[in-house]
Amino acid sequence: QVQLVESGGGLVQPGGSLRLSCASSGRTFSSYAIGWFRQSPEKEREFVAAISWSRRNTYYADSVKGRFTISRDNAKNAVYLQMNSLKPEDTAVYSCAASPTIVGITTTGEYNYWGQGTQVTVSS
Repeated sequence: QVQLVESGGGLVQPGGSLRLSCASSGRTFSSYAIGWFRQSPEKEREFVAAISWSRRNTYYADSVKGRFTISRDNAKNAVYLQMNSLKPEDTAVYSCAASPTIVGITTTGEYNYWGQGTQVTVSS
């Protein structure tokens, strides 16, 4: 069982930065790939970024490439999403999720565990 808890969301002005954290209490956290997804009232849930268990592979949606960076610290059972140059269209609830495989990592189907999400609002 992997329990995930997100933190770090909030209100930020366009062009600003936020760092989201995804923490787990599960002992097997380091064996899972972790992904970030986001959902707003106007859109379906969409993939943002993901990282393999070894940190060797990272994946990004085109819309955030060059602005967001995903990283993980397995010793702390945590994954981070550094978000820079934020835009109003980045406003959404951001959730992290755990998958036992990197196959299909940009889609929701392979993820077994999900956090509750943290709200990110980009507005002046």
